[in-house]
Amino acid sequence: MQSTIPLAIIEDQPTIRQTYATYLCAQPEFDCVLVAGSVEEFLAELPSTRRQPRLILSDIGLPGLTGIEGLPRIKRVLPQAEVVLITVYNDAERLFQALCAGAVGYLLKTTLLRDVKASLLEVMEGGSPMSPAIARHVVRHFQPVPSLTQVLTAREMQLVQAIEEGLSYRLVGERMGITLNTVRTFIRRIYDKLEVTSKAEMLARHRAGRS
Repeated sequence: MQSTIPLAIIEDQPTIRQTYATYLCAQPEFDCVLVAGSVEEFLAELPSTRRQPRLILSDIGLPGLTGIEGLPRIKRVLPQAEVVLITVYNDAERLFQALCAGAVGYLLKTTLLRDVKASLLEVMEGGSPMSPAIARHVVRHFQPVPSLTQVLTAREMQLVQAIEEGLSYRLVGERMGITLNTVRTFIRRIYDKLEVTSKAEMLARHRAGRS
């Protein structure tokens, strides 16, 4: 009979911690050996555990060391352990910080409990699970950035160029022979096409597309 997987849970919110512990610790595949409210508590209690955790589910937003900051320390004392981070954040920056720190999976807290379990078991089979929203960030990161000329019309490109030159919306309108309201309509349309929300993001995307 296959032995159970020694599992540890690190989560500072008592209700959420209890939810994960109640569900996961009741699963026949897992042996919950440590449930802690912080990385510091986890490390302090680790020497007294009856089995060393092989799998760790950790929140990112923890008091003291964050889940990402604590990862290297955990890996130093448990080099064979696999760490899956779970968080409310789905931004690309935290995702790549987590992966660079050594996480093998990155889940959102909206993930259903049964899917959290499935993801943990996937890790033990060599997988690197991610919530769908997180996986989309990874895909976008590795996709080549198209130039704006592939996305925008010639007229829209003319507007972007004028803004890059530092012209105000009024002067942009004068150059292009359109009203201020039409300039704003163009801007909203460009934001939608580029999936940005500010002029700074638009210009950054313009520069990225040229590089």
